[in-house]
Amino acid sequence: MSSALGTLWIVATPLGNPGDLSPRAKETLEGATLVLAEDTRRAGQLFARCGMKHHGFSSFHDHNEEERLPRVLEALESGQQVALISDAGTPLLSDPGFRLVRACRGRGIPVKPVPGPSAPVTALCASGLPPLPFVFLGFPPRKEGEREAFFAPYATLPITLIFFERKDRLGETLGTAYTLLGERELCIARELTKTYEEFIHLPLSRYAELSDALLGELTILLGPPCPGASRHSEEEVQALIAKEVARGGKPKEVARRVQLQIMGWSAKDVYRLMQEPPSA
Repeated sequence: MSSALGTLWIVATPLGNPGDLSPRAKETLEGATLVLAEDTRRAGQLFARCGMKHHGFSSFHDHNEEERLPRVLEALESGQQVALISDAGTPLLSDPGFRLVRACRGRGIPVKPVPGPSAPVTALCASGLPPLPFVFLGFPPRKEGEREAFFAPYATLPITLIFFERKDRLGETLGTAYTLLGERELCIARELTKTYEEFIHLPLSRYAELSDALLGELTILLGPPCPGASRHSEEEVQALIAKEVARGGKPKEVARRVQLQIMGWSAKDVYRLMQEPPSA
C-alpha cells in the first residue's frame, strides 16, 4: 500500500453543452483512478461525447453515499486519485458529496476543486435580476408546511433567491412562494446551455400562467421584494387573528385563513402565535 495519500478532485462538468468541459477537468477525469458519479450511465455518455477514457466508475448518490464512504476513503488513503462528478454542473450543490469532502478534510486527505459550470450562477448572470446578494436554496421541501417554513425567513430580505424545482411541483412551490414572499420578479431558466435554452420572465403573482408543458432542467430565480412589500408585524397578525377567531372555526383553520392574508408568516407561525398567552 502506498504511503502517499491520494487526492479527491471535485470536478464540474457541462450542464448540457460538452464544449464547456475545461481542459483541466478533462485531464483530471482521464487521470483519475476512480470516478464517482451519481449515474454511471450518464457519466459514460459524458465521457463518450467528450472523447475521454476512464479507469473505472462507481455510483455515488444520495442513497448510497454513507455506504460507499468507507471504501472511497480507503482508496484515497491508499494513494488513488478519485474524481467526484454530479449529473451536470458543480458537485455538492444539491448533489451528494458533502459528507465525503468533510470526511476527507477530517483525515487530512487533499481535496481539490476543478471549477466550471454551475446552474445557479449561470442562470443568475443571464437573468437580469440583481446578482448581489443572492442565496442558493437547493430544492424546496415537498410538504406544504415545510415549504412555508423554507421561504418565510426571506420575506423581507433584499436578496435574489435561487432554487431548483421539478416541473410537476413548480406550480405548488411558486404558489407557496407568492403567499409567503409577496410580489417578486420571477425568472425561470430552463435547458441552460442546451439547444432549447430559455429564460422566462414574469411577475411572481402570474405564476399560474406558466405552461404545464415546461420541459427540461428548471432553475428558478426570485428577485428582491418589490417596492411596498413588507412582512406583516406581529401586531397586525394578532389583529387579524382576533378578527378570524370571531368568525369561528378550529384553530388550524383560523391560522390558515390568517396566513392567506399576510406576508412573511407561515400558517404554523400563526398557529404558534395563537397558542402564546396574551401579553400583560
